[in-house]
Amino acid sequence: MGFDHLLLLAAIQGITEFIPVSSSGHLVLAHEISGASGTSPASGAVAQPMLDVALHFGTLLAVMIYFRRDVARLAQGGLDVLRHKKGAPRQAALTMTIATLPVLLAAALLMGLGAIDALRRAETVAWASIIFAVPLYVADRFGSNAKTLEHMAVKPAFILGLAQMLALIPGASRAGVTLMAARGLGFSREAAARYSMLMAMPVILAFACFGLLELVAMGRYDALGTALLGALLAALFAFATIDLFLKMTRHLSLLPFVIYRIGLGAAILIFI
Repeated sequence: MGFDHLLLLAAIQGITEFIPVSSSGHLVLAHEISGASGTSPASGAVAQPMLDVALHFGTLLAVMIYFRRDVARLAQGGLDVLRHKKGAPRQAALTMTIATLPVLLAAALLMGLGAIDALRRAETVAWASIIFAVPLYVADRFGSNAKTLEHMAVKPAFILGLAQMLALIPGASRAGVTLMAARGLGFSREAAARYSMLMAMPVILAFACFGLLELVAMGRYDALGTALLGALLAALFAFATIDLFLKMTRHLSLLPFVIYRIGLGAAILIFI
């Protein structure tokens, strides 16, 4: 794989993972445009599953470093749950668990049915990008800004968890559907974005570990150095994007992302 192609895939993963445009959808498009399916002439020696896993670990590293204090708080909360100790960290860990379980269970079911790969088509990305842009705009335009993360409790966490299941549709965007749900529940734009990114950590970790186990089972260790470079590049792009997007949410609406999603979906339907 050439460095330019590796840089492109790392940029797509790092930039789109935490903003309301689908990272998996963009990667599906990149693979389809380049003719990648498992391996391809464009990807050279790197097996595409290996690179996908590496890119996800890169974005996971970025979000964990950026929110290192929140990660420490969640880890403390997990210990507090085991020790039956009450407090804010315990509540944070419990709500995060509730927000995470639905998508993991849904993903396990779809994988068991073999439906995940069936959804990875350009047409799916296009229609999901367009359809989910509409409720995202409505929730952001008319949603209240009254709630902060201090208001996160079991009920809103469960609703966000249910919304996150929609992210299994390529093009829907995990960030998009969780932002939509959080804004609809009255959380401020910045609080919604922050919690959406925190929700990403266990999900990315689970999917990356599953992919890694598949690679180990297949004995695929080829071009590990290139995959690690891709992970580093994705981490750098993701870290910068997280910082910029959080700053944007303090001053701008999500309308630019809504317009982009609709334009992207239309372009895919017309040209691909």
